[in-house]
Amino acid sequence: MKRTEACCLVLAMIVPMIIPQKSEGQEAKAPQAEKAKALQSESKLLEKTDATAKPAENENAEREQRLAKYLSGAKFVGNFTIEGKSDTLPKPEAYTISKCEKLPQPDMYRLTARIKYGDIDSEIPLDLKILWAGKTPVITMDSFWIPGMGTFGARVLIHSGRYAGTWQHDAVGGHLFGVIKKD
Repeated sequence: MKRTEACCLVLAMIVPMIIPQKSEGQEAKAPQAEKAKALQSESKLLEKTDATAKPAENENAEREQRLAKYLSGAKFVGNFTIEGKSDTLPKPEAYTISKCEKLPQPDMYRLTARIKYGDIDSEIPLDLKILWAGKTPVITMDSFWIPGMGTFGARVLIHSGRYAGTWQHDAVGGHLFGVIKKD
């Protein structure tokens, strides 16, 4: 077999794997695609809607304001797990953010949140760092002390009206996940 024939044979095998082929059932998946679009519409506030080119500094400021607006009045409703206790079901959790505002320091936001944790149910202002993984905001806590509750660590990402992440409270930790509801 000549070298060019071998190359053509390899390309003929690889190209179908790289370029998606339309299957018979694709037309039936259209409602699912519409449903996925609807789920993402809630988080559209986090995406850039202005197509005009602006300096990165202005884009970041706009993105930060969209995030603050999106989180103000948001309720995180879901569940959390405890590592090492796989025989128990995830426990319910709910956090309501009454207000979110961007602070002057880079990546810092003040989230005024109502936290229900054990016997505690109170509204607390939390100055937290929110970093960006591309277009995805990630709430971060490193050895963060919350009065009356203790010291916590967390990484919670926000995507398409949902949240997921990890948490740590002293020697105990686990996962958390749920949906973000807006009034």
